[in-house]
Amino acid sequence: METFAEVVRSRRGDAHEGLRFEGRGWTWAEVVDEAAVRASLLRTFEPGPGRTQRHVGVLLQNLPDFVFWILAAAVTGDVLVGVNSTRRGAELAADISHTDVDVLLTEPLYRDEAASLDLPTVRRILDVESAEYQSLLAEHAGADLPAWLPDPAAIFLLLFSSGSTGTPKAVICGNGRLGRLTDALAERVSLHRDSVTYLCLPMFHGHAIMMNLAAAAKVGATIVLVRKFSASQFVPDLRAHGVTYFNYVGRVLSYVVAQPEQPSDADNRLEVAFGSEAAPGESAEFRRRFGCEVREGYGSSEGGIRIVADPDAPPNALGRPAPGMRAEIRDQDNRECPLAEFDGNGLLLNGEEATGEIVAVGRGKTFEGYYRNPAAMAERLKFGGEDFWTGDLGYRDRDGYLYFAGRAADWLRVDGENFGTVAVERILGRYPAFAAAHCYGVPDPRTGDLLMASVILAEDAAFDPAEFAGFLAAQPDLGTKWRPTFVRIIDEAPVTGSGKVDKAPLRAQGWEGGRVWYAPSRTSPYRLLTEEDREALRAEFAAHGRENSLPAASRR
Repeated sequence: METFAEVVRSRRGDAHEGLRFEGRGWTWAEVVDEAAVRASLLRTFEPGPGRTQRHVGVLLQNLPDFVFWILAAAVTGDVLVGVNSTRRGAELAADISHTDVDVLLTEPLYRDEAASLDLPTVRRILDVESAEYQSLLAEHAGADLPAWLPDPAAIFLLLFSSGSTGTPKAVICGNGRLGRLTDALAERVSLHRDSVTYLCLPMFHGHAIMMNLAAAAKVGATIVLVRKFSASQFVPDLRAHGVTYFNYVGRVLSYVVAQPEQPSDADNRLEVAFGSEAAPGESAEFRRRFGCEVREGYGSSEGGIRIVADPDAPPNALGRPAPGMRAEIRDQDNRECPLAEFDGNGLLLNGEEATGEIVAVGRGKTFEGYYRNPAAMAERLKFGGEDFWTGDLGYRDRDGYLYFAGRAADWLRVDGENFGTVAVERILGRYPAFAAAHCYGVPDPRTGDLLMASVILAEDAAFDPAEFAGFLAAQPDLGTKWRPTFVRIIDEAPVTGSGKVDKAPLRAQGWEGGRVWYAPSRTSPYRLLTEEDREALRAEFAAHGRENSLPAASRR
């Protein structure tokens, strides 16, 4: 199909169950009817100056209305902005304003904060649990789908990722791109008409829409929607709903397998779990306990690259590029890096020279861009724009297998969430005891990154760990994943030849040496990191097969 709107239309009149949520259910026909009502309401709003498309911002948990509005925007040819609900204060306002949101949909959980923000583009804020909202829907009851099909090139989704500059990066996904992908997406995860999918990732995340909602809509599978992921509720939901498929990112699998094992875990209908960044040991344990296939894949919301996992791949390899794609590892001068060399135990021997940015050769033209952010687009389309530069670091072995080695520039992925460091640095800059703060990612022993800050103390100031923790807790714009795990006290920051702060030596040093304070969880107090702590961290990396991901100083 040429558009996702056509995928939605294909479910019109379909009596098969399409959606379940907290004791309620809708057939696909009823789901499409709900989307048609909202599409009719959407057409009563005027787009912003100079635009023909309406921009609908959705600041919701995973509620049925989120699904209905995604489908509504698809059929009207308007733009759905998935607003990241982990953002706060000025950063949240910047995301909404940057994407030119005309109408903002929210719920009581976020309503007061949304109302307190300065949102110059927003003409209307609607609480989906309010009487006003229900009255508006009633005015459009029985509405049919629009009589037209949107332009395949029209923007459909704006999905946030955060870049090194601190400026919001909203990935563009066109109505046509998603429509043309749905067959392949469903095939990749073996979805079929009788599949029951478990949608637990937040729907502002591209993985939730592409690898669950869109694929399920294509085949007419049943979606079990939950407000948010809960490790303790996962197994009961799995069994109660007969779930056959779910998708994950980051540490979701680790949270599930950390739950006490029950003899009944294997009593389920789960066929496939698909995601990215699970540690190999956690994937194996999940497979053992739940008796399903676990498929890992590497891709991007930008659509520039896809790496396919291979059961015969070496440990920790992402896989090889999908058929028809070619990837190289290049340095910042556009030169291909040497192939990775390993010792007999699989330890990377030439990490410094073999590691570079993962580049999808000839895929620049497939990238639809970042909304109103030419500088971020330029980072992905370097050296003429023929190739797609992913922003991820990696290395490649002699057999063509690719390995993930971290994040390029000043952004990182903590617990499945991408964010830039500039916003965190701004917040830490308010702390009176700090003269300067430099944030960056260091590897997580299981998957993704941990946030580390190297700080220079103000004159005559001392670091008070309890006071600092209290300061962080009081910051209204501190994202839920933005609390540093490590805080290093430094006397001065390394700089490049041009005088800019050089974070590469700080990343390489990691948590080794010096005055490093450590809070292993988001609620832990900060304490001085000891040599025993460092040994425990190195052992945890080894236990999860991630020795090659350790900071350089920890591998010496």
